[in-house]
Amino acid sequence: MAHHALVGTGGARAPRLGGPVGSAAPAVGGVVLLLPDGEPASERGPSPRAYAAALAPARRLARAGRADGLVAHVVRYRGRGWNAPDARLAADARWAASEVVRRYGDVPVCLAGRGMGGRAALRAAGHTAVHAVLALAPWLPEDDMAAPPEPVKQLAGRHVLIVHGTNDARTDPELSYRLAERAKKVNRDTCRFEVHSDGHALREHRAEVAALSADFVRGALFHHPFARPLADALAAPPPLGLRMPLASGFGGTRGR
Repeated sequence: MAHHALVGTGGARAPRLGGPVGSAAPAVGGVVLLLPDGEPASERGPSPRAYAAALAPARRLARAGRADGLVAHVVRYRGRGWNAPDARLAADARWAASEVVRRYGDVPVCLAGRGMGGRAALRAAGHTAVHAVLALAPWLPEDDMAAPPEPVKQLAGRHVLIVHGTNDARTDPELSYRLAERAKKVNRDTCRFEVHSDGHALREHRAEVAALSADFVRGALFHHPFARPLADALAAPPPLGLRMPLASGFGGTRGR
């Protein structure tokens, strides 16, 4: 796969946009940017393992949206550290959204990330090209009365889906619920699914999570009708729409 070195957000190392992943779409109608996981603080370069882990979901999303012209790219960060207060991964996500505009013009963008990439997607949602945010098991800061809360105003006007395993031992699912609760107050198009008995990697229900992600991206970017559980979650008030269980078999006959 070819990667294109590009002028980024400054410094000796610049972010890059890999791809496009999967089969080429007939004409580009929208773009999903996959944001890999990272580390809270690090000056090391981007993680090849985290980058590689984002390729499979990128391919699945590109395949699901090919008829609509969906293109998927995986973002290669400047480094693997969030490095507060710089929030470098979020800055790289915003750069990537601008690069999409430069390459493809005025097409809708979905930011999709796992772990720290999920936080980057949520934080960078204010970019004007971003129409949707998909955050899987997002890494969020612990509640700290001395620190400002994680912002949510940038989510207004976007479709937002958060998915979290209830047995996640790496990123606290209760913190993503609290963020979703605040986000719902500024953006009614916010929902959150709980994957019961699953962990951080969401391996036990990988097929259902993939189907939910594809349904969300196609609906948010191309106005396809959402599957009934997703439509219900978006319409329901808290806490129901923010603790929606992901049913076994979603994406098949039982998921519709």
